[in-house]
Amino acid sequence: MEHNKNITKLITVILLNIWFSQSYGQVNNSINENLNNDLEEIYARDHINGFSVAIVNHQDILFAKGFGYSDRQENKKYSENTIQNIASISKTFIGIALLKAQELGKLNLDDAINKYLPFKVINPHFPNIPITIRQLATHTSSIQDPSQYERNGYVLKVENNEGAKVNSNFRLPNEIMPQGQFLEEILSPKGKWYKKKVFSKKKPGDKFEYSNIAAGLAAFILEKATDELFIEFTTQHIFKPLKMSSTGWSFEDVDFSKHSKLYQDTETELAFYRLINYPDGGLITSSYDLGKYLVELISGYSGNGKILTTDSYKELFKAQLKDKNYDTRNESVYNDEYNMGIFMGISAKGQIGHTGGDPGVATHMFFNTETKIGKILIVNTELDKEGIKEFISIWQKLEEFEGKL
Repeated sequence: MEHNKNITKLITVILLNIWFSQSYGQVNNSINENLNNDLEEIYARDHINGFSVAIVNHQDILFAKGFGYSDRQENKKYSENTIQNIASISKTFIGIALLKAQELGKLNLDDAINKYLPFKVINPHFPNIPITIRQLATHTSSIQDPSQYERNGYVLKVENNEGAKVNSNFRLPNEIMPQGQFLEEILSPKGKWYKKKVFSKKKPGDKFEYSNIAAGLAAFILEKATDELFIEFTTQHIFKPLKMSSTGWSFEDVDFSKHSKLYQDTETELAFYRLINYPDGGLITSSYDLGKYLVELISGYSGNGKILTTDSYKELFKAQLKDKNYDTRNESVYNDEYNMGIFMGISAKGQIGHTGGDPGVATHMFFNTETKIGKILIVNTELDKEGIKEFISIWQKLEEFEGKL
C-alpha cells in the first residue's frame, strides 16, 4: 500500500510540474508578446533605423528580438541574429582574457607592462614608477587618449564606398597598420606621434581616466605574454566555449552578409570602417550571441561560471577603486565609471556592465546584481537628441519587463 502511495505522490508531482511549466510558458509568451508590441511602438518614432535587444538571466536568454532595418534601402530587417560592431562593450572581453591568461600562468595583473612589451612605455613625468597591467584594466594607468587615436584609428573597409558617407577621420584602407605599431607610434618616445602630454601628470595608479589606448595596450600585452594573437586567444577561450558562432574581431571572421549597415542618421548610410586598436571597441556580434556572454557573466558572478574559475570571476567583478581615485563620481544607475572591476564597469546602484559608442553605433549591456537579470541594447544609428530619447525609452521598457520575465 505504501508503494502505491509513493507512486500516487510521484504522479501528482509530475502533473503539477507539467501544469506549472505549461502555465509559466503561457504567461511568459504573453509577456514576450507585450514587450514586442511595446518595442514596436517605440521603434515607430523613427529616429533609429534598426536595433536589437536581449534580456537574460543566469541560465538562459529570456527574450531576444530585432526591430527596424539593418539595411533600410534594401528593406532588410534587423533581427536578433544581425551582427555589427558593439563599441566599448568589447573591452569587457579584454578583462576576461587577461584573467584567463593569469589562470594559465602567462601573466599576473600586477606585473609591470614593460615585462612584456617590445618597446618601453613609461610616464615621462614619473619615469621610475612602472605602469601595471591592473592599472590598464582599471583605467588608472595615467595613459590618456591623444588626438591621433581619433585621427588615425578608424580605417575604411574599402576605398570606394558608393555614396556612403565617409567621416573626415576615416583613413584609406592602405593606411591600415598592425595594432602594435599603432601603439608604439603613440606611446614610445621613438614613435612618430609620441607626445609627453599623452601621459597624465598624475602618477600611475592615482586617478581614474578612461583610456582606449590603454585598453588596446592590455590586449597587446596579452599577445606577448601568451605568444598567441588576441583574436585567437579570445576565440579559443571565450567564443567557442560559449558557442558564440556569429562573433569575431574583423569582417573576415564573421558572415558579413548578416552585418548591419551603420547610419549617421536615418537617411545617411555610413561607410564601413574598422579599428586599428580593435580590442577596445571592434568586436562584431549579435544581441543573441552577446546574450550568451551575458548569461555567462551573471553565472560567473553567482559562482557558477564556465570559462573562468570562481576566484577569477571574483577578481573580474571586484570594485578595484576608491574615492581617492576620482575627482568626482557619477552615481547614476547605469554609469559604468563609478567603479571598475577588470575592464568591467560597476555602477553605484548595483549594475555591472558597459556602454559603447562609435560612429553609427550605440550599445548598452548591464546586469542587476540583485535580480541577476541582464539587458542588452544594440543600435545601428548615430543618436541625435530625439534618438537619445528613443534609446532611453527602449532601455526603460526593457527595465519594466525584466522583473516580469
